[in-house]
Formats: sequence, C-alpha cells, structure tokens
Amino acid sequence: MRGLVVGLFLLPLLVIAILSIRPGGLRQQLRYLRRRFKLALVLAGIYLATSTLTRLLWPGSTLAEWGQVGIAVVLGVTFLVLAQDPATPPAASASPQPRPPAPP
Repeated sequence: MRGLVVGLFLLPLLVIAILSIRPGGLRQQLRYLRRRFKLALVLAGIYLATSTLTRLLWPGSTLAEWGQVGIAVVLGVTFLVLAQDPATPPAASASPQPRPPAPP
C-alpha cells in the first residue's frame, strides 16, 4: 500500500522534472504532451473501431488475429512519426522580444 501512495506522488514529480529539463521549458513540453495525448486518443479510437470490425466480420479467423497485430504496428509507427516535436516551436510559446532602441 505504501508503494502505491509513493508512486502516486513520485510519478507526477518525475514527469515534471523530466519535462522541465527538456529544451523549451515545462510549458512548451506540456503543450507537446497535450498534442501527443490527443493523437494517442484518436489512434486508440481507430484501433478499437478496426478491431471491432475485424472481430465482427471474421470471428475466429487467423486474418482477424494477424490483422489486429498489423493495425497496431501501423498505428504505432504513425504515432512515432506524428508525435515528434515540431522543428520550430509554436508561435504562441515564443516570448516577445523587446524592440531595439530607435537611433537618435
């Protein structure tokens, strides 16, 4: 029981610590985390829909078993490609730069 309670506090602290040391700071990393979470939810919905269809259309078939594995692999690779950090940070996260003083 103590391990569960410690884990409930340790895991969020560990996540915050790791995200804080990554380039861009905690706020930008949490934006990326939100983006990845939404992508994971969409891909999980696609997986659930396709696995339900394969189970309904081909019950007990080898195609249904290996088809689900194939779909999972394709969706996993899709997540790895789409969940990468963008090359340039979002414009909203850039802090405004002060203008240089006007020449006299």
